[in-house]
Order: sequence, then C-alpha cells, then structure tokens
Amino acid sequence: MTVRADQIKELRERTGAGFLDCKKALEEAGGDMERAIQILREKGKAQAAKKAGRIAAEGVVEAYIHAGGRIGVLVEVNCETDFVAKTEIFRQFAREIAMQIAAFKPRYVRREDVPAEVIERERAIYLEQAKNEGKPENIAARIAEGKLENFFKEVVLLEQPYIRDANRTVKDLLEETIAKTGEKVDIRRFVRYELGEGIERETKDFAQEVMSQLGREG
Repeated sequence: MTVRADQIKELRERTGAGFLDCKKALEEAGGDMERAIQILREKGKAQAAKKAGRIAAEGVVEAYIHAGGRIGVLVEVNCETDFVAKTEIFRQFAREIAMQIAAFKPRYVRREDVPAEVIERERAIYLEQAKNEGKPENIAARIAEGKLENFFKEVVLLEQPYIRDANRTVKDLLEETIAKTGEKVDIRRFVRYELGEGIERETKDFAQEVMSQLGREG
C-alpha cells in the first residue's frame, strides 16, 4: 500500500526512526500506526540481540547537573566505534539517560545487577505483608512476586518507564538507539549525587522538576 507523508512524519516523531524504516514499517502494518510502532520496536530488539556479543569500549561519560546544582549524574554509555560516539543520535541518547537517572533515581542498570540478598529481602517483606492481610500461602506468594516485579521497574534503569514517554521503557529506547546507530550500545554504569542525601530534609519531587526542565528544553 501507499503510505502518506504525514503518516511517516508522525511515526518518525513518535519513534525517532529513520525515514525509510518508518515507510517500510507503515507499509508492512497496512497503515496502522500502532502496529508500525510495534514493528519498529521488534526490529530494534532483533538488532540488539544480534549485537549483544560484540565489544563496546568506545562511547562517552555524560554529565548532567540539575538546575541549581542539587542533583548531579555521571553515566558511562558505550558503543563500538569512536565515529558513532561522536554522532548526535548517540550523544542525545546519553543525555536522555543521564536525565532519566536524575529524575527517577534508579539503583541498578539491569535486573542482573540487583544482589540476590536484596531480592530475597524484598520478596520476604512482600510475602509477610500479604500473609498479614490474611492471604493464603499460594496467593501471598503470587502477590509477592507481582510486587517484586514492580520493585524492579522502580530501581532498575532499563525497566523504568522512559521519562519522555511512559509507554516505553529505557530498554526500548536503548534498542531503538542500537537500530539507529547499527552498533552495540550499552549503559555500563552510573553514579547519582543528590545535595543533602542522607540528611533528614523536606522531600522534593525531582522527577517532576526534571520533567519541567525537559519541557523548557523542548
């Protein structure tokens, strides 16, 4: 089928994918925008899987300081070549990740990074809570596992909802970037500092503040 230019433009704006990729996805989806988005995401996942075994030792250490100097983030994002490391697509991805970390306070990059003792401690807490509510053992176990999944979505960077689009995860954004650059891209490590962290103080919604700044930056 023939797809319209305005459809391609909308898909590019929603996914950041290239013109030809958007055109092909829309044609394959028969003009269905949501299906085309899913096709592009599947393509990103497939490319990410193919490149998983490659070595990514180039990249950038991106810094982000929240307005007023109250939050600081350093994140190392890797790719395969110095050429890709200098591209706008890669640099923008690194900045998005730094802002994500500032706003949503992840503790780990990926689920595999979460220590086993932390997982077991959380599971035990959720299980005990469910039992205290009078739930049978088998139901309490299922409830605990469900809450553990939500815990991962909160503390694991790749599983968090993307700051600009809650319908996508950071992992989705990573896979889209891999598809765009044609190289393995990896978020290796990060550190986040918050002014007065560990000192009892008034709680602030930094996620909302960073979102507001994103709006000002366009």
